[in-house]
Amino acid sequence: MTQSSSTEPAGAQAFLAVCGNTHLFPGARCRVQGLSDPTAFAADPRPVELVLRLSDDVVTEAELHPSRPVGPVLTVSAYTTGAGTTIEARTWLIREFARRGDDVELTIGGRAES
Repeated sequence: MTQSSSTEPAGAQAFLAVCGNTHLFPGARCRVQGLSDPTAFAADPRPVELVLRLSDDVVTEAELHPSRPVGPVLTVSAYTTGAGTTIEARTWLIREFARRGDDVELTIGGRAES
């Protein structure tokens, strides 16, 4: 995945998503940056690749899948926090998409069944 803020077709780039914590959990929030039309994306999300930057500046890859049978999900690759805790790869339900300025904020729901 490459990180870019230009507008390209879905799948051609990874968007940066800034998260407010060192790991995800129900209620955690991440802001997706660089979308060409945040209002349209929040209303009707499309599949995109993301680069998650967590609050301890650790970066990991993720994929947003908005139309799975269980609802929209975020699949996050395994990573190690800045404090050395290993976080296994996980898939999270997305509870909400909301436009926040030029970004789209994702609110994490519970873990999706594997």
